[in-house]
Amino acid sequence: MPANAPPPSASANAHSSLHAVVADDFAAVNRTILDQLTSRIPLVETIGQYIIESGGKRLRPLLVLLAARSLGYAGDKHVTLATLVEFMHTSTLLHDDVVDESHMRRGKATANDSWGNAPSVLVGDFLYSRSFQMMVNVGSMRIMEVLSAATCTIAEGEVQQLTNVGNPDVDEAAYFETIQGKTAMLFEAASHSGALLAGATPEQEAALRDYGRYLGLAFQLVDDLLDYQGDAEAMGKNVGDDLAEGKPTLPLIQAMAAGTAEQAKVIRQAIRKGGLERLEEVLAIVRDTGALDYTRAKAEEMSAKALAQLDALPDSPFRDSMAHLARLAVDRQS
Repeated sequence: MPANAPPPSASANAHSSLHAVVADDFAAVNRTILDQLTSRIPLVETIGQYIIESGGKRLRPLLVLLAARSLGYAGDKHVTLATLVEFMHTSTLLHDDVVDESHMRRGKATANDSWGNAPSVLVGDFLYSRSFQMMVNVGSMRIMEVLSAATCTIAEGEVQQLTNVGNPDVDEAAYFETIQGKTAMLFEAASHSGALLAGATPEQEAALRDYGRYLGLAFQLVDDLLDYQGDAEAMGKNVGDDLAEGKPTLPLIQAMAAGTAEQAKVIRQAIRKGGLERLEEVLAIVRDTGALDYTRAKAEEMSAKALAQLDALPDSPFRDSMAHLARLAVDRQS
């Protein structure tokens, strides 16, 4: 590292330690990603590489690798499985940024901002299609069943979130249903499919499936929390983006439930209208009503449930990394 370079962040070091136990596997995943991005259409490769290389944590492929290795898997199909899960995730990012009309992701211009909506949607379609080609190569009908069902649930979750925009009457139960679909489902499918690949017992399969679900919920809860108290530079997006889009996330839902009638009215109006005209007022309300603490407590609850699932696994460095990941889910700034 150059002498004048800033030291790695605690978050970066934490993620590096998570990957250490599967470093060779992860290197193989990165090589496979580049191989599978090959297309006779140059723009497909250009946009695909741009979004793949944009600095994401690659937690979903990591889950595949850790789940499979934690149960002693010694083959090589986990690399293909991890890669296709990352392609599924990346395709949803491309589509989401078009739907949300986003201009920044991970501190960089979104693909739709750089190339336009149509190329972004179509390259997202390509990545989805490539993931199903790779799924066939894994050769497990059970895994294909899990992942194909997950794609439907994720799409439903995205549509549900879209219909919730501008609706201040969304309650906590509907919120959790939405984030289970749009976020937690792919976490769940990643750890579940890794377990299936490794020949898990029924108890281990259920535990790793539920581990991924609770981990995904914890991550989304913290994402929604950080939208009201995070650091824009660390997050790679602006504080208040969810409010600007009129998304009724848990900090707002709880603030309406716990606040005064006047505070609830302010938030209801902000959700209906979208935008950031009342951002400072809304930030004060979510702090004063304890809505941020409530959201963090829910995230910690999901993290604890994820940790509890690991009791079904044998002791190993892979299990230790999954435990570390569950704790990191609620102890991060981006």
